[in-house]
Amino acid sequence: MVYHNKRRKIRTLSICFAAIALTGSLLAGCSGTASPSQGIKPTAAPETKHPEPKTPATMETTEVDEQPSDVYYEIFVRSFYDSDGDGIGDLQGVIEKLDYLNDGDPNTTDDLGVTGIWLMPINPSPSYHGYDVTDYRSIHPDYGTLDDFKRLLAEADKRGIKIIMDLVVNHTSTEHDWFKQAASDKASATRDWYIWAEDQGKTPSGVSAAGSGSPWHELNGAHYMGTFWGGMPDLNFDNPKVREEMKDIGKFWLELGVDGFRIDAAKHIYEDLMSDKGEETTAKNTAWWQEFRASMNEVNPDAYIVGEIWDNSAAVIAPYLNNAFDSGFNFSLGESIIGAAMNEKDNNLAFTLERTYGLYSQVSGGKFTDAAFLTNHDMNRVMSQLKDDGNHAKMAAGILLTMPGNPFIYYGEEIGMKGAKPDEQIREPMIWSNTGNEKGQTTWEPLKHNRGDQVLGVEQQTDDEDSLLSRYRTLIRWRNEMPALNRGTIKSYSSGNQQVMAYIRHTNDSSTLVVHNLSGTEQTVDLAAKNGSAEFHTLSKTTDNHAALNGSSLKLPPYTTVILE
Repeated sequence: MVYHNKRRKIRTLSICFAAIALTGSLLAGCSGTASPSQGIKPTAAPETKHPEPKTPATMETTEVDEQPSDVYYEIFVRSFYDSDGDGIGDLQGVIEKLDYLNDGDPNTTDDLGVTGIWLMPINPSPSYHGYDVTDYRSIHPDYGTLDDFKRLLAEADKRGIKIIMDLVVNHTSTEHDWFKQAASDKASATRDWYIWAEDQGKTPSGVSAAGSGSPWHELNGAHYMGTFWGGMPDLNFDNPKVREEMKDIGKFWLELGVDGFRIDAAKHIYEDLMSDKGEETTAKNTAWWQEFRASMNEVNPDAYIVGEIWDNSAAVIAPYLNNAFDSGFNFSLGESIIGAAMNEKDNNLAFTLERTYGLYSQVSGGKFTDAAFLTNHDMNRVMSQLKDDGNHAKMAAGILLTMPGNPFIYYGEEIGMKGAKPDEQIREPMIWSNTGNEKGQTTWEPLKHNRGDQVLGVEQQTDDEDSLLSRYRTLIRWRNEMPALNRGTIKSYSSGNQQVMAYIRHTNDSSTLVVHNLSGTEQTVDLAAKNGSAEFHTLSKTTDNHAALNGSSLKLPPYTTVILE
């Protein structure tokens, strides 16, 4: 088998200077959490005074902890593209739209240019969302067959697109044969695969760690644990047979050719109750994921594994990066990006990232990769959070796609799709055209937020140079072309202007300055005033040709992103 998820990582030598400080004062200020049922809404970032960052001229010469990058596109197959006319998206539909995502030709500009796909659950399930699995080694019949999936993997590989899939191991469906046997017969071989209060001498009380009320659900005179919902009974990972089965399932998909996994509910394997939160529970969780990672390495040591660790504290996420996950989704960064775009103010997110990465590098031995995103399938869509402001959406995209690591785009985000809770309405059908009769348009869910008078489809935006879709294509193309944007780390940089965000992206061999005018008015930045000298002399990329660099004076039109070298 050929593995195309090759990791090029240079081990950190001195980037870890802030790790100890992070676990203390800095991280104490970002310990808020949220459950998948709550969603996260951005708040205005407080004005914070930070020490002046080092300038390029005074930075210490160190080896850079580079983060190899792919741009991932999150697909809910049911909503994406319908190949057979039944109103439900399917794997063949994803195949037919691969050229929209990346046609494999770097010289074309009418594809999005992503190099990775994250497929939300594709296993059989009684629910529309698929997070309650009934068969871990099959494909949902609405989506196709294993042969369809193999064709998708092959076609994606031709275009240089990696595919990772949702792996939901925290719980199964109540309709899984394992649970049916366990519930009907206390002597069943799978009874201990689940957590039964009466069997384990536990009191069926307490509050779910996921914030969904009581985690206990009664059935046949007994109570089983279901942290998220009664239809999703938690598996008992204290049972070694459960752990072995889940490792075998992971190997099955890697051997089929999958490039890795997005791990659902990663911190809830043992964290069942609000009272479970703590170092001991985290240690049990990370020990399991280290066991899982070691097992996956036997098949593909380059498999990319990103965990859903829904927490804003870097100190909580860090342990999972120690020989377990390559990445943990950066929920805090998503909030910061949306907050900066919404408020049109620099919140110095690079300052925090620079120090957070020091901690992550230390814990992972220089092997971690960040996973940046704006929103996902559990959160109100970014365009709705930004109150349908297209300029703010462009700036959020500009920041996201100039961040280190692997940025993730939620399907439809690139055309400004909207959506707010309940979950079905943030997973509405992808809008391919406003004509209403576009071939492949899915219809499983009625449109509430994305009717033709509310959002422009792909067809309407594709030839419009000023569209949000065109902005996404441009930014991803920049990222694919420029090594510093693609795999560089980040350094804070003072613009001296609250409405202008700036930071340096650099590798061992190249360096760029990213500058965003977050505001609706023209801004001028003196690159030498706050940083000692103007180290960047060439205006290399711009989203507006009216941007200009004269000496150290940089003129930025409204809502513009530029790259200087």
